[in-house]
Amino acid sequence: MNYLSVENLTKSFGERIIFKDLTFGVDRGDKVAIVAKNGTGKSTMLKIVCGIEAADSGRVVFRNDIRVDYLQQAENFNPEKTILEEVLSADTQEARAIRDYQKAMDNPDDHNAFERASDLMNNTGAWDYDVKISTTLAQLKIDDRSKKIGTLSGGQKKRVALAKILINEPDIMILDEPTNHLDLDMIEWLEAELSKSKATIIMVTHDRYFLEVVCNTIFEMEDKTLYRYNGNFSYYLEKKAEREEMLQSTIDKAKNLMRTELEWIRRQPKARGTKQKARTDAFVGLKETATQKVQKDKLDIEVVMNRLGSKIVELHHVSKQFGDKVLINDLDYIFKRGEKVGIVGNNGTGKSTLLNMIVGTQQPTKGRIEVGDTVVFGYYHQDGMKFKEGQRVVDAIKEIAEFIPLSNGKTMSATQFLEKFLFHKDLHYNMIEKLSGGEKKRLYLMTILMKNPNFLILDEPTNDLDIFVLSVLEDYLIEFPGCLIVVSHDRYFMDKLVEHTFYFKGNGVIKDIFGNYTAYRNYLKEEDKRDKEEQKEKFKQQEIAQKQESSKPKVKLSYNDKIEFEKLEKEIKLLQQEKATINEKMLSGNLSGDEMTKLSIRLAEVDGAIDEKELRWLELSELAG
Repeated sequence: MNYLSVENLTKSFGERIIFKDLTFGVDRGDKVAIVAKNGTGKSTMLKIVCGIEAADSGRVVFRNDIRVDYLQQAENFNPEKTILEEVLSADTQEARAIRDYQKAMDNPDDHNAFERASDLMNNTGAWDYDVKISTTLAQLKIDDRSKKIGTLSGGQKKRVALAKILINEPDIMILDEPTNHLDLDMIEWLEAELSKSKATIIMVTHDRYFLEVVCNTIFEMEDKTLYRYNGNFSYYLEKKAEREEMLQSTIDKAKNLMRTELEWIRRQPKARGTKQKARTDAFVGLKETATQKVQKDKLDIEVVMNRLGSKIVELHHVSKQFGDKVLINDLDYIFKRGEKVGIVGNNGTGKSTLLNMIVGTQQPTKGRIEVGDTVVFGYYHQDGMKFKEGQRVVDAIKEIAEFIPLSNGKTMSATQFLEKFLFHKDLHYNMIEKLSGGEKKRLYLMTILMKNPNFLILDEPTNDLDIFVLSVLEDYLIEFPGCLIVVSHDRYFMDKLVEHTFYFKGNGVIKDIFGNYTAYRNYLKEEDKRDKEEQKEKFKQQEIAQKQESSKPKVKLSYNDKIEFEKLEKEIKLLQQEKATINEKMLSGNLSGDEMTKLSIRLAEVDGAIDEKELRWLELSELAG
């Protein structure tokens, strides 16, 4: 069943054509990924499909009566709303039921409204919906639902927007970079959620494992048009390679034929007949085919890397804490030449702190860090580089160096270096603020690499980079002869590059795992398995102890025990009466919101006291025989 039809969609900005005559359809249950280089219009196309931007021509048609939700890269929320209010602002029957119920709770005198709201909650399944809200927010590590949106970071707002879509379960989810601002656990959870979801999904993402597991269709935007591949990411790579090989074969044949035709044209007299003119016209089309290029992106930069000496970076019993919070505890490590290290762990466990201490912008609380005289750091921050307002791309590079020395003794101009870094000539004189997010990140990375570092530190380098640039960057870093530290949530990137991994477990504990990201996840599975076995053994020992205890001769109650036993019976009876009274008041519908809250708190206290006293009563009753 067709859910979405896009016909002859064209979009341009000024004279620049972004895409032309795009036509495609999406069926119910499809999980579609759109891949393309940065700046080719992926996000623009999603906005047109969602009606946020207008196309120059073409049309977008959704099937009637389906709900569509759109996750943008930057959400425009009302800063005064709480997280819960934003999640419940969706136009679904469950959300409306919960909103009505909350209003009824605030007006306890209106008994009819309260009954209607309660019935609506039951009839729409809104109680389960409320549980789903709590579960989803917890998985995305959004703990306080009462926080106002205006107090949240950009990443937290993105997670709230994602939670809102997952909770509301629309017919079509349109997701622009859903894995941004998520840690590895969240990404794997989201991967599982979307894989089992019955919703139709259209997404833009650079997470290649995500593409592999979730998607069954890949749309590639290239040369202002769109190619469709009915399979996951590995299928797409295979078929794309076949398409490029076929195109290259066609080009090679056209070139050979063009040489023959060119020789014929040169031999002909200027006055030609009709047949000769037709053959000449055909030559023009042949020339267009022969002059096509199959673009193979490669980051081919042979810059002179500063020589690394025998001493690189040494960490001697390094500890770091802020107040009572310990981030790093007694870390001992010596970096070796050519080493490639990955760093993983939850936010706030000290990953960036370690990087800052290595480069000297922060100092350890204890221990010392020694850096060799020959070490030249290249540090790529998450926040990126602050470029000057109105600055052009080529000027930002020329500020660092007009010419870059190469390993063969020659030099490369700033414009040549830009082209090597996949900035084509038409971008050199663009204003930096007009570049896409990924292009800005790539330019920032370029300014770091051109300073010839021999120790690279990359903190989340893959954010906003398209899969083509990522592949090219990976190939470059694999051949990089210096030391490399990578902090990244990109599992594919980590698997391809790193040789061993620092796992920041929290509370200052750092585990050095030999291997890449997959080795780290296997370690976590083994750790979880060990924890469960230890827990199982603990319960087993407790059961043995209980059996041994029960087999001992019974001890009679002392005088004090008898007094306590009788007192407990009375106390439990009073608490049970108080509990019944509280329940009766709460069901009366005559209470204000504050009174309901106070009674709920007291009810929890009474339940806890009853459980505690009943447990003690049972212990004493066993002694009493």
